[in-house]
Amino acid sequence: MKAFTTLEGIAVPLDRANVDTDAIIPKQFLRKIERTGFGVHLFHDWRYLDDAGTKENPEFIMNRKEYKGANILLARDNFGCGSSREHAPWALEDYGFRCIIAPSFADIFYNNCFKNGMLPIVLSPNEVEEIFQNSIKNPESKLKIDLQTQEVTLSDGKKFSFSVDPFRKDCLYKGLDDIGLTLIHESKIKTFEDDQKSKLPWLYK
Repeated sequence: MKAFTTLEGIAVPLDRANVDTDAIIPKQFLRKIERTGFGVHLFHDWRYLDDAGTKENPEFIMNRKEYKGANILLARDNFGCGSSREHAPWALEDYGFRCIIAPSFADIFYNNCFKNGMLPIVLSPNEVEEIFQNSIKNPESKLKIDLQTQEVTLSDGKKFSFSVDPFRKDCLYKGLDDIGLTLIHESKIKTFEDDQKSKLPWLYK
């Protein structure tokens, strides 16, 4: 998993509340078992005018040229609600988003973000609104996210502090997913396995 330390980039304001995982990645695109390749289908029904995904909807915010290449997503309340599909953060990360800022998230989606190298930031509705207005009025201005100091900084220097669980922060900062956390103890696991093989050799025949 790619480590998250600091991030600077354009934020795209998705002005919709209760965005569910079926909107993030529709069910017809869930047949793949790999984590990659879902970004092209992100928000498919909103981004495109056709089922094949060849005609962009010019009215959808992410299709505006000033927000192309955005790596921060601004959202409203209860982002990521609905089914527990992990494909939702896969699609967001594959598209290029590393951070999502919203007043609230669905619990399972929130947890899945950390497991996939993305930082979900919860700020107050008023703070989120201020960042929304900044991104709308100055679409090419950049936000800076600093995980170590737990701050979001606007282009004019104004800062917003956010909270994050210390364990999740450490894992994200070091780029450790569940597999990475397990491999930290690789030498101990090998010692245990070697001991088991010597004590119970018939289990390994």
